[in-house]
Amino acid sequence: MMDFPFPPALLLLRWVVHGTFAILLAVAMIGVAQHGQWPLMAGGALLGLLYAAGIVIEGRLPHFGGRIHLLLGRIWLGAVTLGWAALALAAPQYIWLAFPLFFAYLHLLPLVAALPGVVLLTAAAVLAIAWQEGGLTASRVIGPVIGAGVATLMALVYKALYAESEQRRLLIEDLVRTRGKLVEAEADTARLAERERLAREIHDTLAQGMSSIILLLRAARRDLAEQPEEADRRIAEAERAAQDNLEEARNFVRALAPPALQGSSLTAALRRISESAVAGTDTRVRFEVSGTPVPLPSDYDLALLRIAQGALGNVSRHSAALHARVTLTYLEDMIVLDVYDDGRGFDPRTSGYGLRAMRDRAASLGGALTVESTPGEGTAVAATLPLPAEATR
Repeated sequence: MMDFPFPPALLLLRWVVHGTFAILLAVAMIGVAQHGQWPLMAGGALLGLLYAAGIVIEGRLPHFGGRIHLLLGRIWLGAVTLGWAALALAAPQYIWLAFPLFFAYLHLLPLVAALPGVVLLTAAAVLAIAWQEGGLTASRVIGPVIGAGVATLMALVYKALYAESEQRRLLIEDLVRTRGKLVEAEADTARLAERERLAREIHDTLAQGMSSIILLLRAARRDLAEQPEEADRRIAEAERAAQDNLEEARNFVRALAPPALQGSSLTAALRRISESAVAGTDTRVRFEVSGTPVPLPSDYDLALLRIAQGALGNVSRHSAALHARVTLTYLEDMIVLDVYDDGRGFDPRTSGYGLRAMRDRAASLGGALTVESTPGEGTAVAATLPLPAEATR
């Protein structure tokens, strides 16, 4: 079905018009059936099918209000009008179907064409009544004219509401696009900042080391013929510089990932820090895994590891707990890290930088961090992260 760009009030008005047409058509068909006019009843059924087909086709068009939508709608309106005119001339029961058609004219045609169309449709209804009843009277003219006037006013209100609704929809789309651009700009800023940091690190370590090696080798080449011993010494210095630079590069790469995760899984890393974080205290920590572990992106591993380290650091430094428990739970669409201790507890409203940093890490991946604690009753920290699409397959 099509996603109509209308608020509920306008959708209700549309279906009221369609319902009015269906009711008037049913009344007309019953009337001709009571007089045994079965061909006219069949004609009414065909008109109803044509009207319903237009509604169904409209609901399946991808671009409401587009050129194809309006073209097909106007062809449909012409066919419905011709069918109505034929039935109205044959039976007076069908004349009052002109009332919902007024709305269709004012909706599908531009105002400069819709108003003359309504006038012609009203005149056709009056002439059909005169044809069926054998003459004109004031009531036979006033009735269709009043109906046309009321329909015109309601349609104009409808158009005004639709224009306002469309303007609001476009504004919302613009706001959504703007928000998306802001998110992209923030991501670009973060990438640029990280790129600048890496460039600074490379310049201060690897680039400087390579420059030293080049200078030493050039000096060795210069001294190779006349001072071979000096050249050998410079080559040895270049070799040592290369070794130092290689080690610097390895340290630099290792700094991009936490040592606890190097060559290790998240669960193994969490198990190790659960044991080491409270070393030298009276706290005993138990680590548990619930659910089936799935591979996670490195930023998820890093965030969960850092949150666990921060929470366990608080346990060892502040809680004076006897027991603590770290639980990593894999659910279908999320992963949950719980750190609980039975220590002295605290008032979460007075939390410091550590908990704020943990919340920021969780929020950066679309998750959340909750802290439950009461002085004297322990603390529970829970980090919930939505699993990425590649981890839920």
